[in-house]
Amino acid sequence: MTAQVNKKSSSTGMNAAVRACVRMGIYLGCKVFFIKEGYQGMVDGGDNIVEANWSSVSSIIHKGGTVIGSARCSDFREKAGRLKAAKNLIDRGITNLVVIGGDGSLTGANLFRQEWPELLDQLLKDGSITKDQREKYCHLHIAGLVGSIDNDFCGTDMTIGTDSALHRIIEAIDAIVSTAYSHQRTFIMEVMGRLKV
Repeated sequence: MTAQVNKKSSSTGMNAAVRACVRMGIYLGCKVFFIKEGYQGMVDGGDNIVEANWSSVSSIIHKGGTVIGSARCSDFREKAGRLKAAKNLIDRGITNLVVIGGDGSLTGANLFRQEWPELLDQLLKDGSITKDQREKYCHLHIAGLVGSIDNDFCGTDMTIGTDSALHRIIEAIDAIVSTAYSHQRTFIMEVMGRLKV
């Protein structure tokens, strides 16, 4: 089974990525889940982890942000939080994650993957899972999609969100140019993003 997580920030294009992952997963015969509110939803479990279907991702491509939500999660930075997250995934039979986010999201996903066997051993020791579950869910597979307006990830031409961010910047600059001309003023515009040259 596969689950999707959007972490921390959102950028335009994430909904298109979510839709593509859900529909391809269903096409391939996977049971697909949304994990709402990023890693916080994975730690909290319950209603934050819901099964997705074909129609649950209809009419979302044009929407900004992310329909499944995103949130910072201080709990996931601690091993106890990652232990809760592992238990919640095992309870639903999830062994594959698609993580959409920036550096922090993908670093957290890699740490979670590296610790997975150790987390399962701890859950087995605590009696939270059975030996059969430990063996059945011994591997966690993660696919990371870079969702960042910073466009600062090596190996890709453009990260999810960059094109839309650049388009909005150009629109804003084009709109203010006429005001600058008519008032004979100079405007300085600052945009969000990392300083990269």
